[in-house]
Amino acid sequence: VQLQASGGGLVRTRGSLRLSCAASGRTVSSRAMAWFRQAPGREREFVAVISWNGGSTEYADSVQGRSTISRDNAKNTVYLQMNSLKPEDTAVYYCATSRYTYTHTLRHYPEAYADWGQGTLVTVSS
Repeated sequence: VQLQASGGGLVRTRGSLRLSCAASGRTVSSRAMAWFRQAPGREREFVAVISWNGGSTEYADSVQGRSTISRDNAKNTVYLQMNSLKPEDTAVYYCATSRYTYTHTLRHYPEAYADWGQGTLVTVSS
C-alpha cells in the first residue's frame, strides 16, 4: 500500500491544520492507522491512532484535547485535525498502517506499523 500524507505547512501559534493521509494500492479499512511525528534531532514519537472501524482513538498526552484523528474508509483516508498548535508541534508528521487486522488493540510504537507515508512537514511559528 502507498500512503500519501498532505496538509502540512507553516502556521502561527494557536493556529490549526488538518492533515490527510490517502492510501492506495489496497484497502486499509481492516487496519488501525496512526500518526507519528519526528522533530529534528529527536526520535519518532506517537501522536494518535484510530481503530480499523473508527470506534476507538488514543492520543499522546502532548496533543490530547487539541487533536482529533478520524478516518473515512470509503475514501481509504485518515485525517488528523490539530488545533491550538504550539511551536513544539513542529515536526514531520507520518501516517502509518497497522500490521494487524481487525483488532481493537491500539498500539503506540512504530514497530507495530507496516506501511508508512513520506511525511508532511508542520512548522509552527511563535
